Amino acid sequence: MAVETLLIGLVLALLWAEITDVSPGGLIVPGYFALYLGQPLRVAATLAVALLTLAAYKVLVRRLILFGRRRFVLMVLVGAVLSQAWLLVSPGLFAAPAGLRVIGLIIPGILASSLARQKIGPTLASLASVSTLTFAVARLAALL
Repeated sequence: MAVETLLIGLVLALLWAEITDVSPGGLIVPGYFALYLGQPLRVAATLAVALLTLAAYKVLVRRLILFGRRRFVLMVLVGAVLSQAWLLVSPGLFAAPAGLRVIGLIIPGILASSLARQKIGPTLASLASVSTLTFAVARLAALL
């Protein structure tokens, strides 16, 4: 079921980006979010790490020349490092951190890269829409 959800998310994200000209956080991100819609703490933790990655990028871009591939790789690397840091820090901050894990290592960085290219509001609204639609279509396909 997970592979089907990811493929449905990929197709819907591509269609959404082509029709609206707004990326829903990257092509693979909505599929992963759809997989974890039943675990809202994981979605929230991933969004938090993506926003922290975006903040780190905004600090680094003042000192470094970041565009294109450099920017994307930096955002994925920073997102992965912050994801790992989140795993180390969250048990000390929260009483029950089991649900506060980040979705994957590269998902926050891909999402942060999309947030840096577009405005935050339309990107997150598109991500929510495509993830929910992916979740619904995947559940409907499972019934058939």
